[in-house]
This record gives sequence, structure tokens and C-alpha cells, in this order.
Amino acid sequence: MFLGVVTGTVVSTINHSFYDGQRLLLVDKLNDDLEPTGGYVIALDSVGAGAGETVLLIDEGNSARQVMQAPNAPIRATIVGIVDEVTKTG
Repeated sequence: MFLGVVTGTVVSTINHSFYDGQRLLLVDKLNDDLEPTGGYVIALDSVGAGAGETVLLIDEGNSARQVMQAPNAPIRATIVGIVDEVTKTG
């Protein structure tokens, strides 16, 4: 799991049927200082996230498929939460 910030949407006119009606978002990974790294991921939106929001992502296919309850779907990354606040300790 990691944190990222939503920077846009991804539109595909030709795709696997699983993606029909699903939202794909472009997410920039955040480093330990919560700064964008420039490392982008295309993630399935399962929580209704929007541009500029900090989100929690799963970037591992099997876990993403379990969240979406789709054991055979071609999924790698899924947004599983919208982050309200981050508190660093130590």
C-alpha cells in the first residue's frame, strides 16, 4: 500500500469488459515527505476519489481483485481510501 495524489482521469475507448462503467484515475505516488515522486499509477477508483485528493492505494493485483470482488479481472492497482489527514511520528 502507498499514498498518492489523484492528478487526472484515464479514458479508454477500447478496453476489457470489466472496465465498462468503472473509473480509472491517474495517481502520482507520494514519498515519505508527502511530496509527489513523478511515479504514476493508473488505478481503479473504488471510493469516488477526485482530482487533487490524497488517496490510499493497493498496487498488487491479487489484493486489488479481492477488494473489487472480481477474482479473474485484469486489475493491478485500486484506490481503497481517501485520506483526510496524515500524522508522521518519529
